Amino acid sequence: MTALPPPLRIALLSYRGDPFCGGQGVYVRHLSRELARLGHHVDVIGSQPFPVLDEVEGPGSVRLVELPSLDLYRADDPFRTPKLGEYRGPVDVLEVAGMRTGGFPEPLTFSLRARQYLARHKGRYDVVHDNQTLGYGLLGLERHGFPLVTTIHHPVTVDRQLELDAAPTRLRRLSLRRWYAFTRMQRRVTQRLAHIITVSGSSKTEIAQHLGAAPGAISVVPIGADTRLWSPSDEVAVVPGRIVATSSADVPLKGLVYLVEALAKVRTEREAHLVVVCKKRADGPVAEAVRRFGLEPYIEFRSGLTDQELVDLYRSAEVACVPSLYEGFSLPAAEAMATGTPLVATTGGAIPEVAGPDGETCLAVPPGDAGALATALGRLLDDPELRAALGAAGRERVLANFTWQRAAELTADRYRTAIATGAGQRARAGSGWRYVA
Repeated sequence: MTALPPPLRIALLSYRGDPFCGGQGVYVRHLSRELARLGHHVDVIGSQPFPVLDEVEGPGSVRLVELPSLDLYRADDPFRTPKLGEYRGPVDVLEVAGMRTGGFPEPLTFSLRARQYLARHKGRYDVVHDNQTLGYGLLGLERHGFPLVTTIHHPVTVDRQLELDAAPTRLRRLSLRRWYAFTRMQRRVTQRLAHIITVSGSSKTEIAQHLGAAPGAISVVPIGADTRLWSPSDEVAVVPGRIVATSSADVPLKGLVYLVEALAKVRTEREAHLVVVCKKRADGPVAEAVRRFGLEPYIEFRSGLTDQELVDLYRSAEVACVPSLYEGFSLPAAEAMATGTPLVATTGGAIPEVAGPDGETCLAVPPGDAGALATALGRLLDDPELRAALGAAGRERVLANFTWQRAAELTADRYRTAIATGAGQRARAGSGWRYVA
Protein backbone atom coordinates (compact mmCIF):
# COMPACT_ATOMS: atom_id res chain seq x y z
CA MET A 1 0.00 0.00 0.00
CA THR A 2 1.33 3.44 -0.93
CA ALA A 3 1.89 5.64 2.10
CA LEU A 4 0.08 8.96 2.17
CA PRO A 5 2.36 12.02 2.00
CA PRO A 6 2.91 13.65 5.39
CA PRO A 7 0.88 16.72 6.33
CA LEU A 8 2.41 20.09 5.54
CA ARG A 9 3.15 23.03 7.81
CA ILE A 10 1.95 26.07 5.88
CA ALA A 11 2.45 29.80 6.44
CA LEU A 12 -0.42 31.53 4.62
CA LEU A 13 0.23 35.26 4.32
CA SER A 14 -2.49 37.86 3.83
CA TYR A 15 -1.86 41.58 4.34
CA ARG A 16 -5.64 42.22 4.40
CA GLY A 17 -7.68 39.27 5.58
CA ASP A 18 -11.13 40.40 6.65
CA PRO A 19 -13.64 38.29 4.63
CA PHE A 20 -16.17 41.13 4.78
CA CYS A 21 -14.02 43.62 2.85
CA GLY A 22 -12.80 41.71 -0.19
CA GLY A 23 -12.29 38.43 -1.98
CA GLN A 24 -8.80 37.92 -0.58
CA GLY A 25 -10.21 37.53 2.94
CA VAL A 26 -12.77 35.02 1.68
CA TYR A 27 -9.97 33.08 0.01
CA VAL A 28 -7.87 32.87 3.18
CA ARG A 29 -10.78 31.82 5.35
CA HIS A 30 -12.07 29.01 3.17
CA LEU A 31 -8.75 27.72 1.84
CA SER A 32 -7.21 27.49 5.31
CA ARG A 33 -10.23 25.56 6.61
CA GLU A 34 -10.18 23.03 3.76
CA LEU A 35 -6.40 22.57 3.97
CA ALA A 36 -6.82 21.76 7.66
CA ARG A 37 -9.60 19.30 6.86
CA LEU A 38 -7.09 17.54 4.60
CA GLY A 39 -4.81 17.20 7.61
CA HIS A 40 -2.41 20.10 7.07
CA HIS A 41 -1.39 22.65 9.70
CA VAL A 42 -1.95 26.25 8.63
CA ASP A 43 -0.73 29.42 10.29
CA VAL A 44 -2.59 32.34 8.74
CA ILE A 45 -0.26 35.30 9.19
CA GLY A 46 -2.20 38.50 8.69
CA SER A 47 -2.50 42.19 9.38
CA GLN A 48 -5.45 44.49 10.05
CA PRO A 49 -8.23 43.95 9.28
CA PHE A 50 -7.34 40.53 10.68
CA PRO A 51 -8.62 37.37 9.02
CA VAL A 52 -11.73 35.68 10.38
CA LEU A 53 -11.05 31.94 10.46
CA ASP A 54 -13.21 28.87 10.96
CA GLU A 55 -12.67 26.30 13.69
CA VAL A 56 -11.73 22.90 12.31
CA GLU A 57 -12.25 19.48 13.86
CA GLY A 58 -9.92 16.79 12.57
CA PRO A 59 -6.29 15.97 12.06
CA GLY A 60 -5.23 19.41 10.78
CA SER A 61 -5.30 22.84 12.38
CA VAL A 62 -5.74 26.53 11.61
CA ARG A 63 -4.14 29.25 13.74
CA LEU A 64 -4.12 33.03 13.37
CA VAL A 65 -0.78 34.77 13.80
CA GLU A 66 -1.33 38.50 14.10
CA LEU A 67 1.32 40.64 12.43
CA PRO A 68 0.05 44.13 13.24
CA SER A 69 0.52 47.15 11.02
CA LEU A 70 -0.18 50.69 12.17
CA ASP A 71 -3.72 50.19 10.77
CA LEU A 72 -3.72 53.53 8.98
CA TYR A 73 -6.89 52.83 6.99
CA ARG A 74 -9.19 51.59 9.76
CA ALA A 75 -12.85 52.20 8.99
CA ASP A 76 -13.49 54.46 11.98
CA ASP A 77 -10.34 56.60 11.51
CA PRO A 78 -8.95 56.41 7.96
CA PHE A 79 -5.60 58.09 7.17
CA ARG A 80 -4.99 58.58 10.87
CA THR A 81 -1.82 59.97 12.46
CA PRO A 82 -0.24 57.41 14.81
CA LYS A 83 0.96 58.52 18.23
CA LEU A 84 4.72 58.54 18.77
CA GLY A 85 4.54 55.57 21.11
CA GLU A 86 3.00 53.40 18.37
CA TYR A 87 6.16 53.39 16.26
CA ARG A 88 8.14 50.15 16.63
CA GLY A 89 10.83 50.59 14.02
CA PRO A 90 11.79 51.69 10.49
CA VAL A 91 9.00 49.72 8.77
CA ASP A 92 6.40 51.74 10.66
CA VAL A 93 8.07 54.99 9.58
CA LEU A 94 8.01 53.75 5.98
CA GLU A 95 4.31 52.91 6.29
CA VAL A 96 3.36 56.38 7.49
CA ALA A 97 5.55 58.05 4.87
CA GLY A 98 3.85 56.06 2.12
CA MET A 99 0.40 56.97 3.36
CA ARG A 100 1.25 60.65 3.84
CA THR A 101 2.51 60.95 0.27
CA GLY A 102 -0.72 59.51 -1.17
CA GLY A 103 0.49 55.95 -1.70
CA PHE A 104 -0.70 52.57 -0.48
CA PRO A 105 2.24 51.10 1.47
CA GLU A 106 0.62 48.00 3.00
CA PRO A 107 1.83 45.38 0.47
CA LEU A 108 5.44 46.52 0.90
CA THR A 109 5.42 47.00 4.67
CA PHE A 110 3.54 43.75 5.34
CA SER A 111 6.04 41.84 3.21
CA LEU A 112 8.92 43.31 5.24
CA ARG A 113 7.25 42.38 8.54
CA ALA A 114 6.48 38.89 7.22
CA ARG A 115 10.12 38.43 6.22
CA GLN A 116 11.24 39.42 9.72
CA TYR A 117 8.74 36.99 11.27
CA LEU A 118 9.81 34.10 9.04
CA ALA A 119 13.49 34.79 9.72
CA ARG A 120 12.73 34.32 13.43
CA HIS A 121 10.96 31.00 12.74
CA LYS A 122 13.25 29.08 10.43
CA GLY A 123 12.28 25.43 10.26
CA ARG A 124 8.71 25.98 11.42
CA TYR A 125 7.10 25.85 7.95
CA ASP A 126 7.44 23.59 4.93
CA VAL A 127 6.11 26.21 2.53
CA VAL A 128 5.07 29.87 2.48
CA HIS A 129 1.92 30.81 0.54
CA ASP A 130 1.57 34.52 -0.22
CA ASN A 131 -1.93 35.78 -0.95
CA GLN A 132 -1.17 38.55 -3.48
CA THR A 133 1.06 40.70 -1.29
CA LEU A 134 3.81 40.60 -3.93
CA GLY A 135 6.11 42.76 -1.81
CA TYR A 136 9.89 43.02 -2.04
CA GLY A 137 10.27 41.48 1.42
CA LEU A 138 9.15 38.08 0.14
CA LEU A 139 11.98 37.74 -2.36
CA GLY A 140 14.87 35.54 -1.30
CA LEU A 141 12.82 33.36 1.06
CA GLU A 142 14.05 30.18 -0.67
CA ARG A 143 17.58 30.91 0.51
CA HIS A 144 16.23 30.87 4.05
CA GLY A 145 14.54 27.50 3.64
CA PHE A 146 11.03 28.66 2.69
CA PRO A 147 9.72 27.54 -0.72
CA LEU A 148 7.33 30.25 -1.91
CA VAL A 149 3.97 29.83 -3.65
CA THR A 150 2.02 32.97 -4.53
CA THR A 151 -1.65 33.43 -5.39
CA ILE A 152 -2.47 36.29 -7.77
CA HIS A 153 -6.24 36.57 -8.12
CA HIS A 154 -5.90 39.05 -10.97
CA PRO A 155 -3.53 41.89 -11.81
CA VAL A 156 -4.42 45.00 -9.81
CA THR A 157 -3.33 46.94 -12.88
CA VAL A 158 -6.78 46.13 -14.29
CA ASP A 159 -8.48 47.88 -11.35
CA ARG A 160 -6.07 50.78 -11.79
CA GLN A 161 -6.96 51.30 -15.43
CA LEU A 162 -10.70 51.08 -14.87
CA GLU A 163 -10.51 53.66 -12.08
CA LEU A 164 -8.36 55.96 -14.23
CA ASP A 165 -10.88 55.67 -17.07
CA ALA A 166 -13.69 56.66 -14.68
CA ALA A 167 -11.79 59.51 -13.00
CA PRO A 168 -13.59 62.85 -13.62
CA THR A 169 -10.60 65.20 -13.20
CA ARG A 170 -6.87 65.40 -13.86
CA LEU A 171 -6.23 65.78 -10.13
CA ARG A 172 -8.13 62.57 -9.43
CA ARG A 173 -6.10 60.75 -12.08
CA LEU A 174 -2.85 61.99 -10.53
CA SER A 175 -4.04 60.82 -7.11
CA LEU A 176 -4.90 57.36 -8.47
CA ARG A 177 -1.51 57.00 -10.18
CA ARG A 178 0.21 57.70 -6.87
CA TRP A 179 -2.12 55.34 -4.94
CA TYR A 180 -1.47 52.49 -7.36
CA ALA A 181 2.30 53.06 -7.45
CA PHE A 182 2.73 49.76 -5.56
CA THR A 183 1.77 47.90 -8.75
CA ARG A 184 5.26 48.60 -10.13
CA MET A 185 6.69 46.63 -7.21
CA GLN A 186 4.20 43.84 -7.74
CA ARG A 187 5.19 43.55 -11.39
CA ARG A 188 8.90 43.30 -10.53
CA VAL A 189 8.24 40.68 -7.86
CA THR A 190 5.93 38.64 -10.08
CA GLN A 191 8.63 38.34 -12.74
CA ARG A 192 10.87 36.58 -10.22
CA LEU A 193 8.37 33.97 -9.05
CA ALA A 194 8.48 30.33 -10.10
CA HIS A 195 5.25 29.10 -8.48
CA ILE A 196 2.15 31.21 -9.08
CA ILE A 197 -1.43 30.11 -8.52
CA THR A 198 -4.34 31.95 -10.08
CA VAL A 199 -8.05 31.29 -10.12
CA SER A 200 -8.97 31.31 -13.82
CA GLY A 201 -7.61 30.98 -17.32
CA SER A 202 -8.49 34.63 -17.97
CA SER A 203 -6.40 35.75 -15.00
CA LYS A 204 -3.50 33.53 -16.12
CA THR A 205 -3.39 35.29 -19.49
CA GLU A 206 -3.57 38.74 -17.91
CA ILE A 207 -0.91 37.98 -15.29
CA ALA A 208 1.48 37.03 -18.07
CA GLN A 209 0.54 40.07 -20.17
CA HIS A 210 0.26 42.75 -17.47
CA LEU A 211 2.83 41.56 -14.93
CA GLY A 212 5.34 39.78 -17.15
CA ALA A 213 5.11 36.40 -15.41
CA ALA A 214 6.39 33.34 -17.24
CA PRO A 215 3.28 31.43 -18.42
CA GLY A 216 4.89 28.14 -17.37
CA ALA A 217 5.13 29.41 -13.80
CA ILE A 218 1.35 29.91 -13.50
CA SER A 219 -1.09 27.17 -12.46
CA VAL A 220 -4.86 27.61 -12.56
CA VAL A 221 -6.62 26.44 -9.39
CA PRO A 222 -10.30 27.48 -9.47
CA ILE A 223 -11.93 28.45 -6.20
CA GLY A 224 -15.63 28.33 -5.48
CA ALA A 225 -18.38 28.01 -2.93
CA ASP A 226 -18.73 26.27 0.39
CA THR A 227 -21.48 24.04 -0.97
CA ARG A 228 -22.33 22.73 2.49
CA LEU A 229 -23.48 26.25 3.36
CA TRP A 230 -24.48 27.62 -0.06
CA SER A 231 -27.28 25.27 -1.02
CA PRO A 232 -30.97 25.39 -1.98
CA SER A 233 -33.62 25.37 0.75
CA ASP A 234 -37.40 25.11 0.60
CA GLU A 235 -37.61 26.69 4.04
CA VAL A 236 -36.78 30.18 2.72
CA ALA A 237 -39.62 31.89 0.87
CA VAL A 238 -38.79 33.42 -2.49
CA VAL A 239 -39.74 37.12 -2.62
CA PRO A 240 -41.45 38.04 -5.93
CA GLY A 241 -39.43 40.50 -8.02
CA ARG A 242 -36.34 40.34 -5.81
CA ILE A 243 -32.94 40.74 -7.48
CA VAL A 244 -29.82 40.29 -5.33
CA ALA A 245 -26.24 41.36 -6.04
CA THR A 246 -23.02 41.48 -4.03
CA SER A 247 -21.10 44.50 -5.18
CA SER A 248 -19.35 47.70 -4.14
CA ALA A 249 -20.90 51.10 -4.52
CA ASP A 250 -17.62 52.94 -5.05
CA VAL A 251 -15.59 50.64 -7.34
CA PRO A 252 -16.22 51.24 -11.07
CA LEU A 253 -15.03 47.71 -11.90
CA LYS A 254 -18.08 46.22 -10.14
CA GLY A 255 -20.52 47.83 -12.58
CA LEU A 256 -23.21 48.52 -10.00
CA VAL A 257 -24.26 51.77 -11.69
CA TYR A 258 -25.33 49.75 -14.76
CA LEU A 259 -27.46 47.47 -12.59
CA VAL A 260 -29.19 50.50 -11.09
CA GLU A 261 -29.98 51.79 -14.58
CA ALA A 262 -31.16 48.32 -15.60
CA LEU A 263 -33.53 48.17 -12.63
CA ALA A 264 -35.10 51.44 -13.74
CA LYS A 265 -35.77 49.89 -17.17
CA VAL A 266 -37.08 46.63 -15.66
CA ARG A 267 -39.54 48.51 -13.47
CA THR A 268 -41.21 50.18 -16.46
CA GLU A 269 -42.87 46.82 -17.26
CA ARG A 270 -43.08 44.91 -13.97
CA GLU A 271 -42.60 45.12 -10.22
CA ALA A 272 -39.01 44.50 -9.13
CA HIS A 273 -36.63 45.57 -6.40
CA LEU A 274 -32.91 45.19 -5.76
CA VAL A 275 -31.00 44.19 -2.64
CA VAL A 276 -27.27 44.98 -2.80
CA VAL A 277 -24.86 43.43 -0.33
CA CYS A 278 -22.50 46.32 0.39
CA LYS A 279 -22.29 49.48 2.47
CA LYS A 280 -24.47 52.30 1.24
CA ARG A 281 -22.70 55.48 0.15
CA ALA A 282 -24.34 58.87 0.30
CA ASP A 283 -22.50 60.16 -2.75
CA GLY A 284 -20.80 58.88 -5.89
CA PRO A 285 -22.06 57.59 -9.25
CA VAL A 286 -24.29 54.86 -7.77
CA ALA A 287 -26.00 57.15 -5.26
CA GLU A 288 -26.49 59.73 -8.01
CA ALA A 289 -28.07 57.14 -10.32
CA VAL A 290 -30.42 55.92 -7.59
CA ARG A 291 -31.64 59.49 -7.03
CA ARG A 292 -31.85 60.29 -10.75
CA PHE A 293 -34.12 57.32 -11.47
CA GLY A 294 -36.16 57.76 -8.27
CA LEU A 295 -35.27 54.25 -7.08
CA GLU A 296 -34.75 54.95 -3.37
CA PRO A 297 -37.81 52.86 -2.34
CA TYR A 298 -36.74 49.96 -4.55
CA ILE A 299 -33.05 49.50 -3.72
CA GLU A 300 -31.87 48.28 -0.33
CA PHE A 301 -28.24 48.12 0.78
CA ARG A 302 -27.28 45.56 3.41
CA SER A 303 -23.95 44.98 5.12
CA GLY A 304 -22.62 43.13 8.16
CA LEU A 305 -24.65 40.01 7.37
CA THR A 306 -23.78 36.69 8.94
CA ASP A 307 -22.99 33.76 6.65
CA GLN A 308 -26.46 32.31 7.18
CA GLU A 309 -28.19 35.65 6.58
CA LEU A 310 -26.28 36.10 3.33
CA VAL A 311 -27.14 32.61 2.10
CA ASP A 312 -30.80 33.06 3.00
CA LEU A 313 -30.87 36.40 1.19
CA TYR A 314 -29.75 34.71 -2.02
CA ARG A 315 -32.24 31.90 -1.47
CA SER A 316 -35.01 34.50 -1.21
CA ALA A 317 -34.22 36.08 -4.58
CA GLU A 318 -35.87 35.27 -7.88
CA VAL A 319 -32.69 36.35 -9.68
CA ALA A 320 -29.05 36.92 -8.72
CA CYS A 321 -26.91 39.32 -10.74
CA VAL A 322 -23.19 39.92 -11.28
CA PRO A 323 -22.93 43.23 -13.21
CA SER A 324 -19.12 43.57 -13.03
CA LEU A 325 -17.08 45.04 -15.85
CA TYR A 326 -14.30 42.63 -14.90
CA GLU A 327 -13.65 39.81 -12.42
CA GLY A 328 -10.63 37.58 -11.94
CA PHE A 329 -13.03 34.81 -10.88
CA SER A 330 -16.38 35.85 -9.27
CA LEU A 331 -17.19 34.26 -5.95
CA PRO A 332 -20.66 35.87 -5.90
CA ALA A 333 -21.50 34.04 -9.13
CA ALA A 334 -20.40 30.67 -7.77
CA GLU A 335 -22.17 31.18 -4.46
CA ALA A 336 -25.43 32.31 -6.07
CA MET A 337 -25.39 29.32 -8.41
CA ALA A 338 -24.70 26.99 -5.48
CA THR A 339 -27.99 28.06 -3.86
CA GLY A 340 -29.85 27.24 -7.07
CA THR A 341 -30.69 30.90 -7.65
CA PRO A 342 -30.75 31.68 -11.40
CA LEU A 343 -28.00 34.05 -12.47
CA VAL A 344 -27.65 36.98 -14.84
CA ALA A 345 -23.96 37.79 -15.31
CA THR A 346 -21.78 39.83 -17.60
CA THR A 347 -19.00 38.37 -19.71
CA GLY A 348 -16.34 40.55 -18.07
CA GLY A 349 -13.00 38.88 -17.38
CA ALA A 350 -13.30 35.34 -16.02
CA ILE A 351 -17.02 35.45 -15.23
CA PRO A 352 -17.95 33.16 -18.17
CA GLU A 353 -15.51 30.52 -16.86
CA VAL A 354 -17.56 30.42 -13.66
CA ALA A 355 -21.10 31.14 -14.84
CA GLY A 356 -20.96 28.90 -17.90
CA PRO A 357 -22.76 29.06 -21.25
CA ASP A 358 -25.48 31.59 -21.92
CA GLY A 359 -28.90 29.97 -21.79
CA GLU A 360 -27.62 26.79 -20.11
CA THR A 361 -26.38 27.75 -16.65
CA CYS A 362 -26.96 31.53 -16.72
CA LEU A 363 -28.02 34.42 -18.90
CA ALA A 364 -24.91 36.25 -20.11
CA VAL A 365 -24.74 39.88 -21.21
CA PRO A 366 -21.94 42.24 -22.30
CA PRO A 367 -20.32 44.26 -19.51
CA GLY A 368 -21.39 47.88 -19.22
CA ASP A 369 -24.65 47.39 -21.17
CA ALA A 370 -27.60 48.39 -18.97
CA GLY A 371 -30.10 47.64 -21.73
CA ALA A 372 -28.92 44.06 -22.18
CA LEU A 373 -28.85 43.63 -18.41
CA ALA A 374 -32.44 44.84 -18.13
CA THR A 375 -33.61 42.51 -20.91
CA ALA A 376 -32.03 39.46 -19.25
CA LEU A 377 -33.37 40.34 -15.80
CA GLY A 378 -36.87 40.89 -17.18
CA ARG A 379 -36.74 37.62 -19.09
CA LEU A 380 -35.95 35.65 -15.94
CA LEU A 381 -38.42 37.50 -13.74
CA ASP A 382 -41.17 36.65 -16.26
CA ASP A 383 -40.30 32.97 -16.77
CA PRO A 384 -40.43 30.66 -13.70
CA GLU A 385 -39.60 27.57 -15.77
CA LEU A 386 -36.41 29.17 -17.11
CA ARG A 387 -35.49 30.26 -13.58
CA ALA A 388 -35.85 26.68 -12.33
CA ALA A 389 -33.84 25.20 -15.19
CA LEU A 390 -30.96 27.68 -14.94
CA GLY A 391 -30.89 27.43 -11.14
CA ALA A 392 -30.62 23.63 -11.15
CA ALA A 393 -28.00 23.60 -13.91
CA GLY A 394 -25.99 26.31 -12.17
CA ARG A 395 -25.77 24.35 -8.93
CA GLU A 396 -24.64 21.22 -10.76
CA ARG A 397 -21.91 23.25 -12.47
CA VAL A 398 -20.60 24.50 -9.13
CA LEU A 399 -20.65 21.03 -7.53
CA ALA A 400 -18.66 19.63 -10.44
CA ASN A 401 -16.08 22.39 -10.75
CA PHE A 402 -15.96 25.01 -8.03
CA THR A 403 -15.68 23.78 -4.44
CA TRP A 404 -13.20 24.79 -1.76
CA GLN A 405 -12.29 21.15 -1.08
CA ARG A 406 -11.12 20.72 -4.67
CA ALA A 407 -9.26 24.04 -4.49
CA ALA A 408 -7.42 22.90 -1.34
CA GLU A 409 -6.43 19.57 -2.88
CA LEU A 410 -5.00 21.22 -5.99
CA THR A 411 -3.26 23.91 -3.92
CA ALA A 412 -1.56 21.27 -1.76
CA ASP A 413 -0.28 19.66 -4.97
CA ARG A 414 1.28 23.01 -5.94
CA TYR A 415 2.93 23.21 -2.52
CA ARG A 416 4.56 19.82 -2.97
CA THR A 417 5.80 20.81 -6.41
CA ALA A 418 7.43 23.94 -4.98
CA ILE A 419 9.01 21.95 -2.17
CA ALA A 420 10.30 19.28 -4.57
CA THR A 421 11.90 21.77 -6.96
CA GLY A 422 13.45 23.79 -4.18
CA ALA A 423 12.91 26.99 -6.15
CA GLY A 424 10.54 29.57 -4.76
CA GLN A 425 11.73 32.30 -7.07
CA ARG A 426 13.73 32.89 -10.20
CA ALA A 427 15.93 35.74 -11.28
CA ARG A 428 15.01 37.26 -14.62
CA ALA A 429 18.07 38.07 -16.68
CA GLY A 430 18.29 41.69 -17.66
CA SER A 431 15.57 42.84 -15.28
CA GLY A 432 17.82 45.64 -14.08
CA TRP A 433 16.59 45.21 -10.51
CA ARG A 434 18.01 43.24 -7.61
CA TYR A 435 16.80 42.76 -4.06
CA VAL A 436 19.57 42.59 -1.47
CA ALA A 437 18.64 40.45 1.51
